[in-house]
Amino acid sequence: MKANIGSIDKVVRLILGAVIIILGFYFNTWWGIIGLVPIITVAINFCPIYGILGISTISKEKTEK
Repeated sequence: MKANIGSIDKVVRLILGAVIIILGFYFNTWWGIIGLVPIITVAINFCPIYGILGISTISKEKTEK
């Protein structure tokens, strides 16, 4: 798996995942588990959907080095 998640994308995913998990606890629903998906993609530095679509949010300077 080639990394395809950039710095800004990581921050957005972490915040989004945390918000979803917190809302899941607040409303006492199992839907909060879905918040783990963006957090896991940050942990492995790879998004399968980006891989299928050929998208990468890593800056060009980093990939050229």
